[in-house]
Amino acid sequence: MNSKYYIPTRSATAPLTVDVTPESAGWTESSLFVVELGAGDSVTRNSGVDEIIVVPLSGSAMVTCDGTSLDLAGRPSVFDGPSDFAYVGRGSTFTVTSADGGRFALCGARAATELPFRYVPASDVPVELRGAGNCSRQVHNFGTADAFEADSIIACEVITPGGNWSSYPAHKHDENSDKESQLEEIYYFEIADGPDGSPGFGYHRVYGTPERPIEVLEEVRSGDVVLVPHGYHGPSIAAPGYDMYYLNVMAGSGERAWKICDDPAHTWLRGSWEHQEVDPRLPLHEKKSG
Repeated sequence: MNSKYYIPTRSATAPLTVDVTPESAGWTESSLFVVELGAGDSVTRNSGVDEIIVVPLSGSAMVTCDGTSLDLAGRPSVFDGPSDFAYVGRGSTFTVTSADGGRFALCGARAATELPFRYVPASDVPVELRGAGNCSRQVHNFGTADAFEADSIIACEVITPGGNWSSYPAHKHDENSDKESQLEEIYYFEIADGPDGSPGFGYHRVYGTPERPIEVLEEVRSGDVVLVPHGYHGPSIAAPGYDMYYLNVMAGSGERAWKICDDPAHTWLRGSWEHQEVDPRLPLHEKKSG
């Protein structure tokens, strides 16, 4: 039986394929909507009490807000480097119009401050190669606290080559302290197909502490979501032959910072990377220019 923290693809009402709100997740801050649009189709929403980052997963789009339109060049797929994106502040009505059809993530978080409608090009998205050996992964830090100004949202993308482990060693961020920041986290997955078009898959793990137990071990496929309300999470494992992508959306009750605590039983693994090379398959795609 699947965990209540696992949301299979296309559980939402079209044109949404993902519809995670604080109310549906049982928490207070983080949200994620993924909308799938045909060529020329559009969707209009109001951000309400949230701030929203619009990120093309596939295809290009125009985002219109308060009489201003921004063109997002997007990308063919999530495995084709970082994308440009748009930020929509709280209390704003906005429209996403697809050019040739595609999927678009609307990453959300409760916000106390209203910030302006903005555009960030793909060339400004920091790309980080994290880990080493079979723990190598590629991180697009488009919406992290040190890369982009926002009220509360923290968001990034991670690409894990087939056969590798990421979100590892397992870590947590479920309390506000000197070492941690309390953050609710959403994992949205896309998995590359095999060379013959066979659908890929991977696995994701979440586990708790004696004081706050949680047990999640899910096979994940393209479009699936796993919620992390608390506890250690990781690894995310890409099956051999199938590259894994996931989008992380986080927000919490404390400062806007990603402060984590490793599972102390496994933190030694970080030291082992000092003597290993980064997986030569990375970066999977060079950062876009322009």
